[in-house]
Amino acid sequence: MIAHLIVRAIVPSEGDRSPFDTWYADDHMAAVIEQFRPLRCWRSWSTLDASIHYACYEFPDLQQLREMMLTDEFARLVDDFSQTWDGKVTRTRDVVAATQYYAEQPV
Repeated sequence: MIAHLIVRAIVPSEGDRSPFDTWYADDHMAAVIEQFRPLRCWRSWSTLDASIHYACYEFPDLQQLREMMLTDEFARLVDDFSQTWDGKVTRTRDVVAATQYYAEQPV
C-alpha cells in the first residue's frame, strides 16, 4: 500500500520564503531524492495561506517509509532542517497510508 510522508512547514516571515523555497528545492528535497529514492515527491505552497509550504514524499509501502525514518541519514536531514531554519520555520510531519489509490488522475 502506497505511503506518504507529508511535511508541513510554516514560514511566517515573507522575507524568508524565497530563500526557504530555494533551499528546499536545491538542498533538502534533492538530498531526500538522492538518499531515499521516493517513488514520487512534490512540494507546494498553500494558496490559502502564503506562509504554509507542503512537501510530500511517496513510498511503495508504509514499512519502507517507517524504516527510512529510523535511519541516521533521515536524522541528519531533520537536524539540517532544524539548524538551517531554527527560529524561522516550524514544521510538522505526518505519515499516511493510502486507503484508495488511483494510478491515473485527471489534472
